[in-house]
Amino acid sequence: MNTPKCPACGRVMTRYGHLASGAQRWRCSLCNISQVSRINSMAKHLDEFLAWLLGRRRQADMPGGGRSFRRRCEPLWQLWPFSPIIDEVHDVIFVDGIHLGRNAVVLIAQTPDCVLGWYAARSENSRAWGALMSRIAPPALVVTDGGSGFAKACKRIWPTTRVQRCTFHAYCRIRQATTMRPKLEASRRLYALGRQLTHVTDIEGAQEWIGAYQGWCTRWKDFWEEKTRRPEGGWEYTHERLVRARNSLNKLISQGLLFTYLDPTWTHQMPAMTNQIESTNAQLRQILRDHRGMRLTRRMKAVFWWYYIHSAHPQPAATILATMPTDAALENAWYHASQTHQATGTIPVWGDAICFNELHHTTPYHNTWDQPPTNTFCPTTPVLLGPRSYISGLLLYKLLDK
Repeated sequence: MNTPKCPACGRVMTRYGHLASGAQRWRCSLCNISQVSRINSMAKHLDEFLAWLLGRRRQADMPGGGRSFRRRCEPLWQLWPFSPIIDEVHDVIFVDGIHLGRNAVVLIAQTPDCVLGWYAARSENSRAWGALMSRIAPPALVVTDGGSGFAKACKRIWPTTRVQRCTFHAYCRIRQATTMRPKLEASRRLYALGRQLTHVTDIEGAQEWIGAYQGWCTRWKDFWEEKTRRPEGGWEYTHERLVRARNSLNKLISQGLLFTYLDPTWTHQMPAMTNQIESTNAQLRQILRDHRGMRLTRRMKAVFWWYYIHSAHPQPAATILATMPTDAALENAWYHASQTHQATGTIPVWGDAICFNELHHTTPYHNTWDQPPTNTFCPTTPVLLGPRSYISGLLLYKLLDK
């Protein structure tokens, strides 16, 4: 039986009659405090909320058109599921990012079995990748599509980890330069090499492919070195897209990133593509389409929840409610950071912050949707003000991307 404990001393309380409604009263014999024990259904509501968010059921199909469901789940939108610290060493990790808006991307690291970590940032850069990778033990091999800033972060955070560039993305780079129906002979030859790249399965095949590619570079050297005068002056490559594709392949071959998966020192077969993580992104995009219309912070939380549920050890709903931070906790942490670390330059100061009154007009009419949040920030604090949903997204960036 769930016998309540005294909120003051922690002793087990005893029965103390009933209310007029029939609810049981409890009393502490030491502190003489009485209370009514209420049933907390938030854990059950969280399970219901996640089943809807990660499923394909519409709110309109729920009883009452989903009105009761929205009322029950409104407080649950305040939770932020954060990724755990991974100290287990894995053989291979896939990394990628899914863009949710013009200035919003969620980076992900996962194994073939589960999600290891995720991180929200404004763009793919070395600082964002470093923040994600610093919470995960260095693996033996990491497979990437070559996102911006990843190489720099990997060299700093995972110096002993081998890197494999996804061969399908390398082929896509060739296809982008030649198109799928190239008209020039040089483009047709390079496109054929790109299609062969995704079917290399052994060292001999890799050496043959590199030899054929070097032969292509030698055979068509005069062709892709042709230049054309620009109308405004100067010169440019006539076949600039082919030159860019050639430079990209030369860089991958010289750095040894194209056929890392074929190293004979591996004890078992390693993957050459990021198919596993692309499948994850496809499921996330389907969820966002099923619940289209959500604002940025809710789209980001939907992605976070999917990652958390598919992590190695997701906690039960009651533990999540007790441990995961909320919007208010993030706002409070950001406020204290702005007071104690303004000298570091990571928090806006006077002159580079946006004032709420500069973008909104005060009127005597009732307009609650466009008012700044109350009991959150001091009026004299030089921070960014605005509607709560907008602040929540910016708080996440300030806390995680700085």
